[in-house]
Amino acid sequence: MAFFRWRQRFSRRMSARETSDMRGGFRQRLWFAGLCMLIGFGALATRFYYLQIISHQKYQTQAENNRIAVLPIAPSRGTISDRNGTLLVQNYSAYTLEIAPAKIEDIETTLGKLNEIIEISPRDLRRFRRAMEETRFSETLPLRTKLTDEEVARFAVYKYRFPGVEIRARLYRQYPYQKTASHVLGYIGRINDQDIEKLRQRGDISNYRGTNHIGKTGIELSYETALHGTIGFEEVEVDALGRNVRTLSKIPPVVGDSLQLTIDLPLQRLAETVLGGMNGAVVAIVPATGEILAMASMPGFDPNLFVEGIDVSNWDRLNTSPDKPLLNRAIRGVYPPGSTIKPFLSLAALTSGKRTSKQAIDDPGYFEISGGAGGQKYRFRDDKIGGHGRVDMHKAIVESCDTYYYILANETDIDDTFRFLAQFGFGQKTDVDIDNESKGVLPSRAWKRERFSGSRYREEHRRWYLGDSISAGIGQGYNSFTPLQLAYATAILANQGKAYRPHLVKRIVDGGSGEIREIEPERVRELSFRKEHLDVIRDAMIDVNLKGTGARIFKDAPYTSAGKTGTAQVFSLRGERYQELKVKRHLRDHALFIVYAPVEKPEIAIAVLVENGGFGARAAAPVARKLLDYHFTGKQPKDGDALNNVIKDETGWDE
Repeated sequence: MAFFRWRQRFSRRMSARETSDMRGGFRQRLWFAGLCMLIGFGALATRFYYLQIISHQKYQTQAENNRIAVLPIAPSRGTISDRNGTLLVQNYSAYTLEIAPAKIEDIETTLGKLNEIIEISPRDLRRFRRAMEETRFSETLPLRTKLTDEEVARFAVYKYRFPGVEIRARLYRQYPYQKTASHVLGYIGRINDQDIEKLRQRGDISNYRGTNHIGKTGIELSYETALHGTIGFEEVEVDALGRNVRTLSKIPPVVGDSLQLTIDLPLQRLAETVLGGMNGAVVAIVPATGEILAMASMPGFDPNLFVEGIDVSNWDRLNTSPDKPLLNRAIRGVYPPGSTIKPFLSLAALTSGKRTSKQAIDDPGYFEISGGAGGQKYRFRDDKIGGHGRVDMHKAIVESCDTYYYILANETDIDDTFRFLAQFGFGQKTDVDIDNESKGVLPSRAWKRERFSGSRYREEHRRWYLGDSISAGIGQGYNSFTPLQLAYATAILANQGKAYRPHLVKRIVDGGSGEIREIEPERVRELSFRKEHLDVIRDAMIDVNLKGTGARIFKDAPYTSAGKTGTAQVFSLRGERYQELKVKRHLRDHALFIVYAPVEKPEIAIAVLVENGGFGARAAAPVARKLLDYHFTGKQPKDGDALNNVIKDETGWDE
């Protein structure tokens, strides 16, 4: 019994000790847990303080950004009209199905599903994929344009299935007269990487957010900054799926400036119509202001093809055509001026004292020079077999006597000729207000040395020869000018030495305020010539159209005009006589004609070029006559009275 009592007491003492130890351990764990909770709640409180107090503005901005989207609003592009207010370029609105590639995981699957709702043609797909490759500037890319109301309604029903796909109302460019003045107006195209780089360089890239197109050529390019306008913005509230809930604020875009051109649409269309199926160019200028009334280049192209992105077949057709429809022959094409240069060379001779108006030569029908170690003779032929007889300056211009100018060139230093002709703008840009103007070539000794300065040329290639001067003396050889330069020089001659910069924009109407800014005539130089010398040239050019090479075309004209025909060789005859009917069409001579009227107070100066047209009197002069008739009398040519019909008569014409 004593043992059992001892055992019970021992057990009670052990239990009390264990219980005490257990209580101590529990209290330690409790304190540790409480400390952890305190630290955790402290960390949470600190984090809450950081988020709610310190970073409140930051996260409030982020939340607002998730709730509010700022969308760019592209401005409406400015319109373009002719001098009479007729719209040449306008805009129209249409619905477009657009895709934001960044918001779509599988574009091909999306395209397939979209095709079940809205018909998407292979051409649409090719254009879309090309845009994805070429354009990384726009947030959305058009898949289908010009949707019908039915297609818009059908997509609206299924829109929830297509995040990143939406329908937008877009403004599209339209050229209602299609090919008319296409080279003047130019065209717009999708913004590519090169355009983006140019926008960055001029610090204008932010103004093109939401814009897909930009001017590529012509007026659309040269006046891009004015035509584009100023971008607007719209703040919209969006839901979790990115759908617009409501508009919060809006800054409307500013419409682009509208341009009124100097071009006279009826005259422009007439120039293109009369040229018909012939390749060539016509430029008509107001001598007293420099305003360009017509700038035709044939063949033309339809700028509407580029608005939605030109397809491959049309692009290949335009690019590979031997007629080069994308080439603006008026400012980019360079051609020998032929005999149209003779009035200017005559004025140079009078001014320098090399010739008087009465000084005459005997024309046997050719001019010979000696050259080479063996004294070899080189013969330069006149166009008239047997020659023109006794020829003074007046007759040389009226009958276009080459021999007279061969002899004159033989006695004149080419650098003196260069300096004189450069005053009229030959061989240099006129600074007309569209891009990509060619400089042309006005030869001189310095020019030839630079032109043939490469290592593959020898010294004899760089040397200027007498034969070079004689060829240049009738507008051949290295001479190469644009039709615009010819018209500009003719305008200066008509205006008695006063030169005004040629321009195509007459006034600019501000898209925001409606304020009109007139483009004032800009006199770039005033050449000083003796009146009696100018009278000699004027009288001879009048007789060109009364009894000379242009008389047949200008018979019974109700106005007095001063003109000069020209024919320019395409390839060297190597001393042989030119026989047009035996030469392939593309190797035939170019036909040229310059004219101004009325002589008493010139209102218009015209230069006409017809590629491979043959004689200037036959192919180029009729174009000018029809333009002058319309300008002064309003007379329109009969249907089918195009140049390719006029020049069927292959006989009875002299240069």
